[in-house]
Amino acid sequence: MQRIRIGIVLLVALSGCVSLAQAAAEQKVMLMLTGTYCDVYLGEVESALKSVAGVKAVDLKSLKGHAIVMVENDKATPNQLVKAVNGVKGDGWHCSAQVMK
Repeated sequence: MQRIRIGIVLLVALSGCVSLAQAAAEQKVMLMLTGTYCDVYLGEVESALKSVAGVKAVDLKSLKGHAIVMVENDKATPNQLVKAVNGVKGDGWHCSAQVMK
């Protein structure tokens, strides 16, 4: 019976380590979205961010005027995310992103 308990404890401990390793392999980047049309074209902003290699998730709903982007470490830089948003509609597009520090 004690061997079973030890086995369960080890299994729980190992699964916790895997979760921590996954969390360490991701980083959160917050972008401030400014401009007249950002709220109108959130779908295009989300698509542009998700098209960047290494982006795991995009949250545009938790904080108005901001994008919270989960990125795999070393796969995408904050500057790549900014360029993706700024390039959504081309010239005359009145939405831009800035990295929040």
